[in-house]
Amino acid sequence: MAVCALCTVLAPLPLAEPSVTARTSARPPGRLARVGSEVYRLAQEAGRAKERYQRGMAEVRERRELARRATRRLYEQRRIARELHEAAGAEARELYRTGGFTAPGSALAADDPVELLTLQEQESERRNLLVTRVAQADDRSRALEAEQRSAANSWQELEEEVGRLRRAKGELDEQLTEAREELSGLAEAAVGHGRCRPVDRSIVDGGDSAHPAGEARQGWTRPVLEYQLSAGYGGTGANWSGVHTGQDFAVPVGTPVRSVGPGTVVAAGCGGAFGISLVIRHPGGWYSQYAHLSAPFMAPGRPVRAGEWIGLSGTTGNSTGPHLHFEVRTTPEFGSAVDPVAWLRGHGVLL
Repeated sequence: MAVCALCTVLAPLPLAEPSVTARTSARPPGRLARVGSEVYRLAQEAGRAKERYQRGMAEVRERRELARRATRRLYEQRRIARELHEAAGAEARELYRTGGFTAPGSALAADDPVELLTLQEQESERRNLLVTRVAQADDRSRALEAEQRSAANSWQELEEEVGRLRRAKGELDEQLTEAREELSGLAEAAVGHGRCRPVDRSIVDGGDSAHPAGEARQGWTRPVLEYQLSAGYGGTGANWSGVHTGQDFAVPVGTPVRSVGPGTVVAAGCGGAFGISLVIRHPGGWYSQYAHLSAPFMAPGRPVRAGEWIGLSGTTGNSTGPHLHFEVRTTPEFGSAVDPVAWLRGHGVLL
């Protein structure tokens, strides 16, 4: 499980120059932006491929069950048809033995012709009904055979299609893994050279700013949409010199990170225990920090909305795996953190 490994007390995060944003937007997109865009695109495609595959698997299970039911109905109908054929055969043999005049098992005397003819007529009606039922059973068996073949063929054809979906999903997953690894490498190189410049978000998301904010009624939201909570606030262990000062969200590299509320970016970090990180000032004197990013989208001085993308998650700094380290503070600097889960809950956001 990915956690932060804070080994030293951190100094205040350095403020980047306001002119960085202008300089970044003026230059052509760099490799970090292109790879970040590729990670986002592949993640979207992989997500859709996973949904198609899961829907296909659900339909395969449904069609397989329909084929099994059709097979069971066909088996039962064949049993009924077999019994009717055996009864018809017995009648035919009895007719052959008696010459077709005397009712089998009749106890009537031969000198009572009226009753004998009446009984013979009843037996004839019974035999005709048996013949009709045999024909109906055969028709029903043929219909069920066609239904069973259709169900089996449909199931097998869909299994082949799902197999193609599974292979396509696997190929996308492999490409996404490679792109995430490249993004992590580029982020680490940027930290190593001390050049964690903001990336133009429009390059990553194609300029689509209408992302779902998922805001609570008070205008606050989660920092990531899909996640697993890992290390929590106040935790202790070998990963920290003291206690854990934030809440970790386990997410893959390249996951869009969002501002939990409206505010202004006041600090951007590039290195140290937090790796690439951003600090946002919110109304009421609160600050939120987003650490271990692979790419920042904002420079200090930039206003943000609740739910607006501010960067991509990563594993820069002292991190044991891909995740977002999220803090809420009373000052921009390390050392003033409060429980972020309780704070979000107080602002109407449940994790």
